[in-house]
Amino acid sequence: MVTGLSEDVRRVDPFDDLDTDSRPKGDNGVNFLVVGTDRRDGISATQKERYNLGGSACDCTDTMLLVHLSGDRDRATVVSLPRDTYTKLPPHKDRATGKRVAARPAKLNAAYTAGGAPLTVRAVEKLTDVHVDHYLEVDFTSFMSTVDVLGGVPVCTTEPLKDSYSGLDLPKGTTKLNGGQALQYVRARHLDGGSDLSRMKRQQHFLASVISRATDTGVLMNPVRFNTVAATLLESVRADPGFGTEQMMALGRAMRGFSLASSEFASVPLSDVDHRVPGLGSTVEWDRSRAAKLFAALRADRPLSAPAEPDPAASGPAASDADASERDGSDGGGSDRDGGPRVEVAPRDVRVEVANATGRRGLGARIDRELRGTGFATTGAPSNARHAEHAEHAEHARTTIAYDPRWDRSARSLAAALPGAKLVKDPHRGARMKVTVGAPDQRVRPVRAPAAHGTPDEAPMRGDEADCG
Repeated sequence: MVTGLSEDVRRVDPFDDLDTDSRPKGDNGVNFLVVGTDRRDGISATQKERYNLGGSACDCTDTMLLVHLSGDRDRATVVSLPRDTYTKLPPHKDRATGKRVAARPAKLNAAYTAGGAPLTVRAVEKLTDVHVDHYLEVDFTSFMSTVDVLGGVPVCTTEPLKDSYSGLDLPKGTTKLNGGQALQYVRARHLDGGSDLSRMKRQQHFLASVISRATDTGVLMNPVRFNTVAATLLESVRADPGFGTEQMMALGRAMRGFSLASSEFASVPLSDVDHRVPGLGSTVEWDRSRAAKLFAALRADRPLSAPAEPDPAASGPAASDADASERDGSDGGGSDRDGGPRVEVAPRDVRVEVANATGRRGLGARIDRELRGTGFATTGAPSNARHAEHAEHAEHARTTIAYDPRWDRSARSLAAALPGAKLVKDPHRGARMKVTVGAPDQRVRPVRAPAAHGTPDEAPMRGDEADCG
């Protein structure tokens, strides 16, 4: 039994002095504002030297994430809020002097410096119109300790990463990072041309890897191990008074169903990455229209990739994605223009096994080869379906795609490449889809990866895009 986790959590009231009537309304999910601060209490002199953590702390937020947990607890959306966002801080009480301060232009990360957690919450809610339910504040010490208690977290880099400022020095390929190295990885600001947007992308990748690591090592399934990890994290975290053992366990239970492919990661769409403001220097400006759509999706408890409005042809809540495909025979892919339909999930991130139920020699191998040719991660070893499956498909002469509902976007992307295929839900199947070829004349058509709108960091990213495997 895991109890008492919240007893020693340091508390902060981020909702102090907030006007309840002026706050955004709550939605069907749960929204967490997670901020990483530059506090370095508890870091030893040796660690500071080894991981280039010298200098003075800025008493500001180094990282800011808005995490939406869906109402059914089956999906998480993580949105990075650029620390240099140009905004206008609302009137507030200055944290240092205690005096009331008028509204003023500032970078978003200055909200913490000026007014602590309450002003940070107010600033984020004003920008996003998303109701913040819980607030978590993590510092360097808790970050490093949590990574270490997990036994390290692997990251994959497509090229060597070296930053003399943070001390980061990673070879190409997969490296398991300890707490100090992980801190260097997520803090490095002098890579990729010094782009803070690229830094946010690395933070998203790392968070996805942490979720994967916790899942793969059984932390979330083992109350004792979960207790150890949670206790380590909470040693130096600050949270709102309403975030206690019950909330932590609910979050842990929900994460057991998560995979890298059942979460979405995105950054706020931007219109200007170098907006110069006198007295503030270089800031970033949001693309207001596209940012509004992103946060509207969160408020509606909707995946970022889902259409803004429900399909008018759907016949109520029971009309699932699979039902729609079966009803109209569609392949979920949109237009064929410019070399094939655009799909929601890049084919390289969709794992597929192929079975031939037609009895036609070589058909399974052809479908596997052609799917791999358009980018899907097939096993390369197609099989023959069992006799029962063969009889069923011979009668109906239709290809089926068995998929776990948690990977519905991946399933729709695969269906776009197999015209006429029927989507069949198979709970607990996991990430790998199974294509059972039942149509003797089944064809494969090319599909295209999702379009990246604006900078690459702005496009919603499935967690499995961060997977090294």
